[in-house]
Amino acid sequence: MSLEAKVSEEMKKAMKSGEKVRLGALRMLRASIIEFNKSGAERKMNEEDEIKILNSAVKKRREAMEMYEKAGRTDLYENEKEELAVIEEFLPKQLSDDEVKQIIKGIIGQCGASSLKDLGKVMATVMKELKGKTDGKKVQEFAKELLS
Repeated sequence: MSLEAKVSEEMKKAMKSGEKVRLGALRMLRASIIEFNKSGAERKMNEEDEIKILNSAVKKRREAMEMYEKAGRTDLYENEKEELAVIEEFLPKQLSDDEVKQIIKGIIGQCGASSLKDLGKVMATVMKELKGKTDGKKVQEFAKELLS
């Protein structure tokens, strides 16, 4: 089932049950999907496009949560946190920190990386492999730690 179909189905459920926050998050996802379809890509949305849309939405929520937390707006922070949970339901299973570190170690060995100068090369390879399965900030953090 495509992301578009899943989101539409979940929207119907959220409307029936009166879950306003969930419905808001799903509407935002649907808007992103519609925007992609009207973008003139002239092709069907594939899994990579779906993950890109979901990751973008997750990133926006995390940034907003960070800003609200700094501003002391716990009400808005909680709203963003709930929306983030809804969006993450559609992402592939997220890897644990240990799994991410193991993959990074393997790629560092493959690339022959030895210092922080090789971070870009390592990050490019890791992010291709882990796209949608973990947060990019976390990958960068672990890669820096392992290369230093």
